[in-house]
Amino acid sequence: QVQLVESGGGLVQPGGSLRLSCAASGAIFKFIDMGWYRQAPGKQRELVAEITSSGSIHYYADSVKGRFTISRDNAKNTVYLQMNSLKPEDTAVYYCNARGITIASRSFNSWGQGTQVTVSS
Repeated sequence: QVQLVESGGGLVQPGGSLRLSCAASGAIFKFIDMGWYRQAPGKQRELVAEITSSGSIHYYADSVKGRFTISRDNAKNTVYLQMNSLKPEDTAVYYCNARGITIASRSFNSWGQGTQVTVSS
């Protein structure tokens, strides 16, 4: 079973920065696409950014373009989300997502436990 462990959330003032990390474990991956979603109170979960197994950037939400950067370290099966110029509207629980296929030819679509990001003065 593929497990995702997130870290890096917290409280930050507007204009500040945070870096989220998400490490995948539990299998040897043939390929694994990874991304970050967020869910604010009373709102639907939305995709923030996504990166393919090869490192190609798939997607950034318009609301975070130019402020957030997604990257990955394939040797560590870890994805990062560097968040700069944070705004109060970025406040949400951020979830890591990973989907792909293991070398045992098993597909997976896994979620992290979520990490709270609060942007407030």
